[in-house]
Amino acid sequence: MLKKVLIANRGEIAVRIIRACREMGIRTVAIYSEVDKNALHKTLADEAICIGPAPSNKSYLNTKAILEAACLTGADSIHPGFGFLSENANFAKMCEEIGIKFIGPNYKIIELLGNKSKAKETMKNAGVPVVPGSDGLIYSKEQAVELAKKIKYPVILKASAGGGGRGIRIAYSERELLKEYDIVKQEASVSFNDDSIYMEKYIENPRHVEIQILADEHKNCVHLGERDCSVQRRNQKVLEETPSSILDNKTRKKMGEIAVKAALEIGYTNAGTMEFLVDKNKDFYFMEMNTRVQVEHPVTEMVTGLDIIKEQIKIAGGEKLEYTQKDITFTGHSMEVRINAENPDKNFMPCPGTITGLHLPGGNGVRVDTAIYAGYTVPQNYDSMLMKIIVHGKTRDESIAKMKSAIAELVIEGIDTNVDFLYKILENENFKNNNYNTSFIKQEFG
Repeated sequence: MLKKVLIANRGEIAVRIIRACREMGIRTVAIYSEVDKNALHKTLADEAICIGPAPSNKSYLNTKAILEAACLTGADSIHPGFGFLSENANFAKMCEEIGIKFIGPNYKIIELLGNKSKAKETMKNAGVPVVPGSDGLIYSKEQAVELAKKIKYPVILKASAGGGGRGIRIAYSERELLKEYDIVKQEASVSFNDDSIYMEKYIENPRHVEIQILADEHKNCVHLGERDCSVQRRNQKVLEETPSSILDNKTRKKMGEIAVKAALEIGYTNAGTMEFLVDKNKDFYFMEMNTRVQVEHPVTEMVTGLDIIKEQIKIAGGEKLEYTQKDITFTGHSMEVRINAENPDKNFMPCPGTITGLHLPGGNGVRVDTAIYAGYTVPQNYDSMLMKIIVHGKTRDESIAKMKSAIAELVIEGIDTNVDFLYKILENENFKNNNYNTSFIKQEFG
């Protein structure tokens, strides 16, 4: 068992990890930037070390400072959370080289699956259905045009090292393809310092469904069902739920089995999420694999009763899974929304500032994951997510009703948020009737 975990993150996920460690009797070390000196995760951890000024490249992405903090405090492991260094293969490798356990998969797996074109080829070889597209990278406009003629428009260009919705463009004609090619190359270079790109056939109006897996270091693996993440704005998830209403039991079972088989075949360990696009015929195609805990992991916890963060820590500590697939049961329906400091009426402009008043919702089946408090100043330097509200009901309709009640009860004063926008989604007839896809927000709200 690990004894002291350094959390290489901030905000609600850092608080979430600290709480899990507390319950397991594991000491924690928080890192924080100068602007986060009053952050909740700093207060809750057993120890805390300032690692630099506000800009993330000088603090939460500063691998040297983070590893020095781990060595200085005697941490035997590092949990990266999500974002920042969570899928950075070099950081995971550095941890291994100095004898600190990285709570996640081996750096070689992160490297393999972090490159989207390599990941696609790997999954294809492992028997996972993939979207038709380039075999590896696209190196010229001419190559892109020839491939588009074969797989038919629309096509989608993607940054190979991409993530977070950046470096993605859709083309419906050769003229658009030639234009978007240069834009994607530029975005990839600026955002990821890697301008390599690949191309796929664009699956129009799909559902975005992902499978959560857990794999230990003794070749045991299970899946924890699916999450539907189709409510998105500019490729960023806004609302997630499980189970997905688009899947029938046969498709659900097949997706889970394929995810487990592929994970075992490539030697995957720890928590991971295999993301798929599901078309109108319920055919599904591999999109990417996230080699970290997901923002939306709580909905899976609500229906399975498992604590994914604790499972990550146990696996990293060398423990075997205490259950097999037949032991995993799913109860009811769960839904999560992300509350952000942003103004939907001003093109979702981030709205940092001081929270002058706060009331959090509660009640049966309502969970709030957050790191904010009354008097807390939301910095402008990081992601705008303030909290996640998660609900659990017997049915999807009950979850929607419970989420509306929770959102109506929430009070955040002093800054703008997307709360009213989320309420509109929950009241939308197409959403309530399960008639939606990844273009839902654009189609319904412009």
